[in-house]
Amino acid sequence: MHKKNLICDIDGVILHNNDLIPGADAFIRRVLEQDINLLFLTNYPAQTPKDLQNRFYSAGIEVPESSFYTSAMATADFLKRQNGEKAYVIGEGALIHELYKAGFTITDIDPDFVVVGETRNYNWSMIQMAARFVADGASFIATNPDTHGPNMHPACGALCAPIERMTGKKPFYVGKPSAWIVRAALNHMDAHSENTLIVGDNLKTDILAGFQAGLETVLVLTGVSQVADIDKMPFRPQHVYSSVADIDLF
Repeated sequence: MHKKNLICDIDGVILHNNDLIPGADAFIRRVLEQDINLLFLTNYPAQTPKDLQNRFYSAGIEVPESSFYTSAMATADFLKRQNGEKAYVIGEGALIHELYKAGFTITDIDPDFVVVGETRNYNWSMIQMAARFVADGASFIATNPDTHGPNMHPACGALCAPIERMTGKKPFYVGKPSAWIVRAALNHMDAHSENTLIVGDNLKTDILAGFQAGLETVLVLTGVSQVADIDKMPFRPQHVYSSVADIDLF
């Protein structure tokens, strides 16, 4: 095993909701003891790295705040590379915080971007305003394409749907399975694709993103995808394990 960097999904790999998946703590400890550069990558934009650190701590895992990279952070990094400095945002404080840190003005007056993340405070006027801005030429950006979470909670992709239908314009999705978020995560951890592994539970997001970004891919069966799903895909993970506790690549 010559891989020196590891990108790891959170939900379905390390945690179920806020409960530790058996053996995940020992896996993380083993990775850190071998001085492997570890980054947890999540599509969920509504928690800051500090929030995620506290979530791990509550489950009995201690890792630095710097070990987390979210789709909110990746969205801010993406927008810094574009022309414009004003954004109309549908999302929670973590996303707004990252955009403020990146130097953006959050406004509902002639924005350059409409940015959609996760929020439970979604309403008619937000849809109307976002659609009007997009129709008038604002770039349509979304943190992730996930349509729903546990118990069918609407997620970012679902919030984007009415704006897309009204305007006929699709958003650019920053999060997995976009290879962009994996490349941004690699830049964040100062790593290269050829010596990095990605571990995830979802063939359509984690594994596809890793495949498209040129990483070695590891599927674990503690979350969304199961063995029967692999043959339905035009790509395959290089490794499949029952859980992270069984990974023997290090």
